[in-house]
Amino acid sequence: MDQLNHPTDVIVDQQNHSIIIADNGNRRVIQWLNQNQQILIDNIDCYGLAMDKHGFLYVSDIMKDEVRRWRMGEYNEGIIAAGGNGEGDLLNQLSHPTYIFVDEDQTVYVSDWENKRIMKWRKDAKEGRIVAGGNSKGGNLNQLSGPEGIYVNDLGQIYVADAENHRV
Repeated sequence: MDQLNHPTDVIVDQQNHSIIIADNGNRRVIQWLNQNQQILIDNIDCYGLAMDKHGFLYVSDIMKDEVRRWRMGEYNEGIIAAGGNGEGDLLNQLSHPTYIFVDEDQTVYVSDWENKRIMKWRKDAKEGRIVAGGNSKGGNLNQLSGPEGIYVNDLGQIYVADAENHRV
């Protein structure tokens, strides 16, 4: 179990100071705590991870085109937090979601890789809204080409690592 295969994201659980890893190549989310390892979620095409202040774990699944939320310690099917309506570019769909960010209100921001956009999903919303990009692939200020990491500050300003445009 201590062999990682294409890890794509890592976060720290502030409750117990463990490390949680999206082990994409092994299709699992694992937790490392004091040299002990535990599989938290198995059979998932995980990519991005986030944790909110209430201790919920969020995981993007690039093949199911969704982000799910789990309460730490309860690893059932989880609850869909974004997407989950098949692959596409409608406001209730995602296409290869990668990195995610969750704010204080449990709003989920998703790097929607294939759609070249950042989507914002409020808690329990049935659809999201485009907050960056979404105007096809390109280098203009209203376009993204490779949206990856996301950070949203307390003022609501969104920072996106746009890998293929070599900019933030």
